[in-house]
Amino acid sequence: MTAPPTPRLQKVLAATGLASRRVAEQWIAAGRVTVDGRRAVLGDRVDPEQARIEVDGVPVPVKPGLVYYLVNKPAGVVTTADDPQGRSTVIDLVPDEVRLFPVGRLDLDSEGLLLLTNDGELANLLTHPRYGVTKTYVVLVEGVPTPAAVRALTDGVELEDGPARALVARLVGWEEGRSHLELVMGQGRKRVVRRMCDAIGHPVLRLFRTAVGPLTDRTLAAGEYRRLTADEVRALYQAAGRSHQSWHNLSSRPDE
Repeated sequence: MTAPPTPRLQKVLAATGLASRRVAEQWIAAGRVTVDGRRAVLGDRVDPEQARIEVDGVPVPVKPGLVYYLVNKPAGVVTTADDPQGRSTVIDLVPDEVRLFPVGRLDLDSEGLLLLTNDGELANLLTHPRYGVTKTYVVLVEGVPTPAAVRALTDGVELEDGPARALVARLVGWEEGRSHLELVMGQGRKRVVRRMCDAIGHPVLRLFRTAVGPLTDRTLAAGEYRRLTADEVRALYQAAGRSHQSWHNLSSRPDE
């Protein structure tokens, strides 16, 4: 038996939902698409199981069967694929169609946005410290931090496993005896937000992750999920690329 021919590149791109075949053809003709590092041309055929395809330098996941869910994790749900203690896990919140894994972690008592996928490349980009994809949190803390205490979160605080700092920290609201802080983090160490707030004397009462890189959704209720769009997946890849380039540029500078 003769193996079926591999599909044309524009068909593979269209299957991702990122563009129609006609638009994909325009991208190829304009030189915006590469396959395994080579500039693509109209008429190219590719194996979606093996090919690395990029548009404008940003990877486009084309392997069949890739799934991406955004979940609003409630408190009390474990961020693991399964739990020896029999507790509810984030995997229980989504359809049992393929084997998925959580990208990064949220503590048992923490809430908010979490990505579940079987795309190992994207998961690595979003979790590896080298790429520094940001995560945004809103935390309810005891007391009302002074401007100096808030500034300390971005200047850096000493923790038992080394210094840690937020890229952005600001007071976004307060009431008697407690307040809300928004923190944008470029690192994902264990319980780092809680430990940083402890370090400035304002323990966390509630923690909610509101964004993963450019990805956010205020409409998801606790325990709900939805599939990511092709544009959102591309935006996550793009964010990892920008963060990696920023890290590379910073690390390449001569000492001042």
